[in-house]
Amino acid sequence: MTYTPLSRSIAGKVALVTGAASGMGRATARLFAEEGAMVAASDINADGLASLVEEIEGAGGRAMAFPLDVADAGACARTVEGVVAAFGGLDILINNAGLSTFCPFEDAGFPGAWARSLDVMLTGQMVLARAALPHLKRSGAGRIVNIASTEGLGATRYNTAYAAAKHGAIGLTHGLAVELGAEGVTVNCICPGPIHTGITAGIPDEHKEIYAKRRVPLRLYGIPEEVAHITLSCVLPAASFLNGAVIPVDGGMIIKNG
Repeated sequence: MTYTPLSRSIAGKVALVTGAASGMGRATARLFAEEGAMVAASDINADGLASLVEEIEGAGGRAMAFPLDVADAGACARTVEGVVAAFGGLDILINNAGLSTFCPFEDAGFPGAWARSLDVMLTGQMVLARAALPHLKRSGAGRIVNIASTEGLGATRYNTAYAAAKHGAIGLTHGLAVELGAEGVTVNCICPGPIHTGITAGIPDEHKEIYAKRRVPLRLYGIPEEVAHITLSCVLPAASFLNGAVIPVDGGMIIKNG
């Protein structure tokens, strides 16, 4: 059988990364830029985006900020069109925007937490995928990566709204992978476990250490860059047969019994 070389370069690709001002989104944007992609960075935090673009351009990369609340469907559509106008196309969509919504089910604030969770972490992913799809199809090798969570593979007490959104993101991934595969667009999902991000920053270090030793076989929290590298692997030209995958990046937490 003849060996078929496949490219592992995203140089020249245009990537839209949501939730890019901090954490895993920021690490992903930085990594993609280092790999030669043109990065459209979006987030509700305009100041964080500005500093990210400054970092990327200071390192010789190319990036542009697109302030965005992914819960605003109209703004999502305008952002995608703005990216295409600025960079000439769109090849990669990373649906990373998220937020923490710990709230007991019986709490008076639960309906609001539920609505915001689904708007940002599920409906927002769908809306952006629909807006991006015509451009991803024209790319010839379109890639969508939805960032879910190990909460999409289980649940934690008082985290029902978040878990529901993340379970939904996995379902969205599966449905789109089946539907869009024939269009040449792959759709995959990353499920980070305990990672050092803004969402986990409020957890005392000693509690993180206890949790990691009890739950994670590697006995530590991960860092955003470790998630970013797995995300990169999903969008490579060489990843053309990876479709509908749900990949935990959790140090082995989800498979551990006891």
